[in-house]
Amino acid sequence: MLLSKAWSSFEADKQIQDFSPQTLKAYQLQSRLLIGYFKDVEMESLDTNQLKEYHAVSVKHLKPASLAHRIRFIESFFHCSHEEGYLSKNPTSKIKEAKVGKRIPKYLTEREIEHLRESCHTPIEKAIFEFMFSTGCRIGEIVALEKNNINWTNQSAFVRGKGYKVRGFYFNIRCDIWLKQYIESRNDNNPAILVTVRQPHKISVAQMRYIIKRISNRAEIIKEIHPHQLRHSYATHLLPNGAPLEVIQNLMGHEKSETTRIYAHLNGRIRKEYYQKYF
Repeated sequence: MLLSKAWSSFEADKQIQDFSPQTLKAYQLQSRLLIGYFKDVEMESLDTNQLKEYHAVSVKHLKPASLAHRIRFIESFFHCSHEEGYLSKNPTSKIKEAKVGKRIPKYLTEREIEHLRESCHTPIEKAIFEFMFSTGCRIGEIVALEKNNINWTNQSAFVRGKGYKVRGFYFNIRCDIWLKQYIESRNDNNPAILVTVRQPHKISVAQMRYIIKRISNRAEIIKEIHPHQLRHSYATHLLPNGAPLEVIQNLMGHEKSETTRIYAHLNGRIRKEYYQKYF
């Protein structure tokens, strides 16, 4: 089977499995790069050494994490094609995944959080900032959120996270106050929890990023601020208060515990407590 035909089958299979549009878009890019390198040849003609050479070329211009993603895609692509009977054997079975060092998440200190909080001027800015910091939600999850997803009685809501998995989360009193004030200040009937100011429609990820950038410029913090730092800061704020990693994993919607465990490396006080307890 030609690579292009195998890709069409692979993509259809992942769509049926309800993979997210972002994941499918990333896979599509990798498939174009693969076909661009080998041309649209028969899959059966590619062997392990050829695929290793493809990865070796990639090492020159890709970071370890990007290379690991490329290898995972190709492994999945050829494995599925083998399972479907398009290949007599899987040429990726002996290819090892690239080692990726642990990346320490960039987070904000309590002082920086307060500076940002004081730099929120409008109702929407205050609502966005408090919501992001008190929930730890991803920016894509927030823009998709609608008012009927919120339970004001117990200050909770639910979102569709990665892989369209539904998860619940909570927000604090400060967020409750500013979010209600923002919603009550609107004169539109749009169901989205956050909308644009002019001709109200659901706010986009790019517009959310712009608002966070605007707030951070006012705060004059000497570091580049991006929305995901608020998510990281949410996790690092929970740790010193004694939240177990399993709880943080659940609240943040991490599928793997390893993803959450990296936050433990950020908190010196917790490490010191464990040292004193067990040494």
